[in-house]
Amino acid sequence: MIIYPIILAGGAGSHLWPLSRDDCPKQFLPLVGENTLLQQTVRRLDGLEEAARPIIVCNRAHRFLVAEQLRQLGQRPEIILLEPLGHSTAPALTLAALWLSETEPEDPLMLVTFGIVPTRAATGYGYIRRGAGGTVTQFTEKPDAPTARRYLESGDYFWNSGIFLLRASLWLAELQRYRPEIIQACRQAYHQGQREGDFFWAEPEAFSLSPPDSIDYAVMERTERAVMVPLDAGWSDVGDRSSLQEAGAPDAAGNVLRGDVLCQESRDSLLIAQSRLVAAVGLRDTIEVQFGDYLGEDDIERLEDRYRRGSL
Repeated sequence: MIIYPIILAGGAGSHLWPLSRDDCPKQFLPLVGENTLLQQTVRRLDGLEEAARPIIVCNRAHRFLVAEQLRQLGQRPEIILLEPLGHSTAPALTLAALWLSETEPEDPLMLVTFGIVPTRAATGYGYIRRGAGGTVTQFTEKPDAPTARRYLESGDYFWNSGIFLLRASLWLAELQRYRPEIIQACRQAYHQGQREGDFFWAEPEAFSLSPPDSIDYAVMERTERAVMVPLDAGWSDVGDRSSLQEAGAPDAAGNVLRGDVLCQESRDSLLIAQSRLVAAVGLRDTIEVQFGDYLGEDDIERLEDRYRRGSL
């Protein structure tokens, strides 16, 4: 059996602004270690004998970022599928499934999602409730703190990782059943698209007709063929400041320092220097980021409040 890795790299990463910006979202940044999140994902495929070359789905504005970061690893993709605009994960996966549909003739089985064994009552993740025989009985959005604690204590809920194992043919069949308007628009965008080297351009006008929807909402919450497999692997989506701090091994004062950083008399701050020295004295709950030509500093709570109010 051949596994075709599909990496959805079209997210905005807006919870990590100002580190993650429109022209360079978080997946293209070295947030944890020397490699970017995209590069780390690709490198996890090393040694997996059943894996084909990865299929990357991204916004067309980021195509050269993807190509260059793969080149740095000495990797060539199966294809880089270019979205004209972000429409969430269901249309993105559908483009990849259409690409694979001509090479994957085997009979469909189940739609498998991997649920992360929770280690704390996290409010920043969605949850999956697992029933008898691994069946999926419920998807839930990000809960409040009391609900998250109840989920953790029950032992029946797992973090929603957004990692799936499925056959392209089954995804297309279930999408046709539950969200036919998505597959209709994506099929048209695919068949009217064109390939240029490692890039495949989905046709913009047709793709724009697809309703934006997630994999979970479009199919996984509705299908009777979904099962969940627990995964205990130290996972984090590095989706906000707190998860970035956890992934970064904070010092005794709660500071996370990356790059050439000089930090004194500071607490609970995130300081990142990409290409030059950043010095900080007396900071509290502050994010300071230097990336390329950008250097910015702000209060963490104020940043998060501005994000919640949609003013970023």
